[in-house]
Amino acid sequence: MPDHPYRQSHSVPWIIVRTWWPLAMSWLLMGLERPIVAAFMARFDTPEIHLAAYASVVFPLSLVIESPVIMLLAASTALTKNWAWYCFLRNFMAGMALVLTSLHILVAFTPIYDFITLEILNTPPILVEPGRIGMMLMTPWTASIAIRRFQQGILIRQGQSRWIGIGTAVRLVVLCGGLIVGLWLERWTAIVVASCAISLGVMGEAFFIRICAQPILRTLRQTTTDHPDQPHLERFLQFYVPLAITPLLTLIAIPISSAALSRMPNPIDSFAVWSILGGLVFLFQGLGLAYQEVVVALIDKPHYGHHLRHFALKLGTGVSALLLLITITPLSTMWFLDLSGLPQNLARLGQIALWFTLLLPFLTVIECWLQGILVHAHQTRGIIEAVILYVLTSALILMAGILAGTVTGLYVGYLASMGGLIAQTLWLRYRCRTLLKSTE
Repeated sequence: MPDHPYRQSHSVPWIIVRTWWPLAMSWLLMGLERPIVAAFMARFDTPEIHLAAYASVVFPLSLVIESPVIMLLAASTALTKNWAWYCFLRNFMAGMALVLTSLHILVAFTPIYDFITLEILNTPPILVEPGRIGMMLMTPWTASIAIRRFQQGILIRQGQSRWIGIGTAVRLVVLCGGLIVGLWLERWTAIVVASCAISLGVMGEAFFIRICAQPILRTLRQTTTDHPDQPHLERFLQFYVPLAITPLLTLIAIPISSAALSRMPNPIDSFAVWSILGGLVFLFQGLGLAYQEVVVALIDKPHYGHHLRHFALKLGTGVSALLLLITITPLSTMWFLDLSGLPQNLARLGQIALWFTLLLPFLTVIECWLQGILVHAHQTRGIIEAVILYVLTSALILMAGILAGTVTGLYVGYLASMGGLIAQTLWLRYRCRTLLKSTE
């Protein structure tokens, strides 16, 4: 069974586009999740409280807990070569899902939650209880993400990435259905409806992707067991542990930012806008996040390195240009006021903060291109080094904002993200310097 069943008659740029666009659509649809949720939450009672609780507690804590499973997508894309590797990675995924779900339960249902929110994050007291309810209802999140990303990697490796975008559409349909029902019934608070809808959506997507992968798994089961490349736990952990730590460190920056924003001017306003602005920016960053698995899947094919680099530069420039277009036109007013339902003062806060995000989509594309090269070469140590540099740089900028005490936290938070991502990308470029020459 070929690793990449692409027709040789197609040009290299077309094959890159054909591999990338379903993944990009999946990320784009996932990017719509946050603004859709925020727009619905803004139409419930006391929206600023529930939006702030979701942005400062539920979303960042849930992401941090599930972060070790994020790179299962890259691992599955790179390593699911035969049935032995599939079984090994499936068992590894199941173990991680069990451990991390137990951790989520421990945080959400015990006094550990109070310690994290009140002592570490310095969350405003009014947000603590809504956040606790949201965390409880998000319990299925981690296991669903683990199943989904593992199966998605199998689809990508076998050239079946089109199912991934369809799966994300299924997720959004289920999500929107839950939000509409919750808003119509008017029985529950915004945080209850949003958390339930998000959990149902990701479970639906995981189930759909699992079904789509079945034909590939039936074929994979028939591969010979004496394949020369057999799973080896120690070697796999050397490959995967840096990958698993990478998103963990990246996502730790979110609660660090949350804690920092709590200590800067206008924390409630910053948190309320943070979720909606983050959703908009993520729409454009998602187009770049899809590129890492494209690089992992195609970089070993002859003469693809040059085309992958050019596509990354064009894609990064294009997505940042689109975000600039929104920033300088009435489209930003439409997003914050009409679509998201924010009051005038919060909408203005978001419009100003947009200027601090313009480089993020471009840097995300370049970062994912370079990370894909390192993942394919199994040189994942450079990735974790770059993320550590990201966290340190952003933390220093946040600390400066706290010490200054005069700049609204939302602005400082996105300035910190941009500074950290610049440092991370430069280090990845340094680590890839030899590999880039060999892939041209």
